[in-house]
Order: sequence, then C-alpha cells, then structure tokens
Amino acid sequence: MSEAPQADLVMRAGLLMEAAEAQQRLGEQCVERLHAHLRDLDSVVRDEIHHTLSEAIAGLVEETTQAAQALRRLRHTADVRVLSWTVAVTVISAVLGAATMWRLLPSAAEIAALRARRAALLADIARLEHSGARVQLRRCGARGRLCVRVDRRGPAYGPHGDFLPVKGR
Repeated sequence: MSEAPQADLVMRAGLLMEAAEAQQRLGEQCVERLHAHLRDLDSVVRDEIHHTLSEAIAGLVEETTQAAQALRRLRHTADVRVLSWTVAVTVISAVLGAATMWRLLPSAAEIAALRARRAALLADIARLEHSGARVQLRRCGARGRLCVRVDRRGPAYGPHGDFLPVKGR
C-alpha cells in the first residue's frame, strides 16, 4: 500500500480514536451526572419516605391517644356502674335484713311480756319444786298415754286403792 492511503487510514484511525475518547469522556460525564442524579434521587426518596412515615406515625399517635381517651371514659363509666350496683345491692340487702328482723324478731313489748311470763313460770316451777312436785312424766304404750313414775312401796289411797304416791327424783 502506498503511504497516502496509509496516512489516510492512520488519520482516520486517529480521528476515530479521538472520537472514541471524546465519546468515552462524554459517557463518563453522563455516568457521573447519572450518579449525581441517583444521589439526589436517593435523598429525595429518603425525604419522601421520612415525610410519609412521619405523617403515618402522627396519625397513629393521634388514633392511639383517642383510643386511650375512649378507654379512660369507658373505665370511668364502668367504675360508676360498679359503684352504683354495689350501693344498690348494699341498700337492698340492708333493707331486706331490716325488714326480716322487724318481721321475725319480737318487739320490745313482746320481749318484755315474754320475760314477765318466763319469770312467772320460773316462780311456779320453784314453788312446785319446793312443795315436792318433781315427778317424772313420759309417754307410754302404743297410744302414747301420759305416765308417771310411782312409789310402789308406799300405801295405796282412794276408795278402790287406785292412787299411789308419786316417786320424786
């Protein structure tokens, strides 16, 4: 080959190399700018995620606060109901107890009358014991007749001898 076409080829190769280097520099610059854009995009995405999470957390905090307030109101209402039921049951129990006592227990006048009756009965018992009337009574036989323990060693009394002395205790 001759030198002219070879020089032309070398020139063309040189120009191609320069063009390739220029294209490579241009590609590197594009890659650099792309990296810068990616860094900016990363920052924007992080900011957007941070903003979105902040809003979501703020909403969650507000809902949690409202739920806590609702639970406090509910607890207060439940406490009031429990207190009112407790008072009502206590009052009803006290009224029923007082009514039962009033109905079943004797009055002061009845107690006084019963005490007087008891004192009279005790005086009668003391008088009878003093006069020797301590006898042993019991129900006897199939018909449950009233029987008394007698002193069989004592004499018989009455026109038919059917009375015997009572045996004391």
